[in-house]
Amino acid sequence: MYQHFTSTLALLLCLAACTPVYDVVVVGGGTGGTAAAIEAARDGASVLVVEESPWLGGMLTSAGVSAIDGNYRLRGGIFGEFTDSLAARYGGYDALKSGWVSNILFNPAVGAHILQNMTREAGVEVRFGSTVTGIDGHWRLTLQDGSRVRARVLIDGTELGDIALQVGADELQDRVSLQDMTYVAVVKYYPGDVTMEEPEGYNPELYRSCCNTWSPEMMLSYGALPDGHIMLNWPQGGNDIYLDYLDMPREEVYRLAKNRTLGYVYYLQTELGYQNLGIADDVFPSADSLPFYPYYRESRRFAGRDTMTLDAARRPYDFDFYTRAVAVGDYPVDHHHNQNPRREELSHLWYGKIPSFSVPMGVLVPVGVEDFLLADKNISVSWEMNGATRLQPVVMGLGQAAGAMAAIAVKTKRHTSEIPAPEVQKVLLDHGCYLLPFLDLKPSDPGFRELQENGIKGEVKGTGRSIDWSNETWVNPPSLSF
Repeated sequence: MYQHFTSTLALLLCLAACTPVYDVVVVGGGTGGTAAAIEAARDGASVLVVEESPWLGGMLTSAGVSAIDGNYRLRGGIFGEFTDSLAARYGGYDALKSGWVSNILFNPAVGAHILQNMTREAGVEVRFGSTVTGIDGHWRLTLQDGSRVRARVLIDGTELGDIALQVGADELQDRVSLQDMTYVAVVKYYPGDVTMEEPEGYNPELYRSCCNTWSPEMMLSYGALPDGHIMLNWPQGGNDIYLDYLDMPREEVYRLAKNRTLGYVYYLQTELGYQNLGIADDVFPSADSLPFYPYYRESRRFAGRDTMTLDAARRPYDFDFYTRAVAVGDYPVDHHHNQNPRREELSHLWYGKIPSFSVPMGVLVPVGVEDFLLADKNISVSWEMNGATRLQPVVMGLGQAAGAMAAIAVKTKRHTSEIPAPEVQKVLLDHGCYLLPFLDLKPSDPGFRELQENGIKGEVKGTGRSIDWSNETWVNPPSLSF
């Protein structure tokens, strides 16, 4: 009996000793998760990213949404490094204005390569093609191949908040309806006719309205990439689709969304005469040359120490969120519900006007779950406000903040709930991030840090205004009318 006990104890000790321990494990190498990993590693933490696809970057790369929405004048931190690298790759920022949907467009493969370089240089370990199949203890993770790792701090960077759901974080229940999702496609012109076979369930009536407002040429130039490829992410009679995807099997979601997109390409080929326009075979290394997963505009969201709302964006000084600000955004409240059967009752949400805004640190910290952080569209934000915080620059900024917080917690041997905002804000300012969306000074300008520090103390305040698709906040506004 004693021999059996000692053998069992020895086995348990061996298993514990053989389980790699990381300061930070990020599950989901998406837009926010990748930024979190880079920041945490740069701050001295040992970091592992577990990512199901072959690429890092999430919606920017793996989902094919390679047109950045917003923050063109708020390029700081890791987001600024990423866009600077794109500009250097293509020959300057003007070269990135190839399509009219954005000032920054790029080939998704180029974006993935840049992020891969950034994570490697930071010393991040990445396990591609893997997911977490089990979580027990604090935090012992079982991966898809049966191996185990342990994290001191765990970060959920998944597309749909899968890990927060597994660990029992409280899900916000204010959702009125899921936004439309999109299976993006990147297409290119071929020398000859590349018309595909008719896709399963093809219905041309779904696409008749795609050119009601714009000509076919304008529709296609919307997502024109600098290298001649075209990103298809067209909401009006294009490849948006309404699905209740949070409660559906993933395989069914992918099948239906892909068929909607393939039908759109087939419509372009057969109804609009673009027989030489087809799915690009030189972008995604996937079996069907489509992105690795869809573009989800909405995730499960979880209750945090702060919950960002439309009111907080519209009237920032009625709240104290600015004192805990860690990321900025300047996009309007953009909801996609065109394909929803209830579209009319939701239409008032599509383009809600707000000034540029800051997001407080507490949205990253779910209540009741220690040493666990949120780092994508899964943050504590109201359903309506998600229409503005879901965009790539905001998510990347929040991911960087999560990485900084995790590294501080590990370094100082404190729980994540014990980390005060000023410590995280100091690290972010050290790395050239915007905390408040003041346009008066850029990170490279003398006085930028002082202005940001005075702003989070409330010693200076900004005046915000809503201007079309790019909103503003100034301490000393130019003489423009509201």
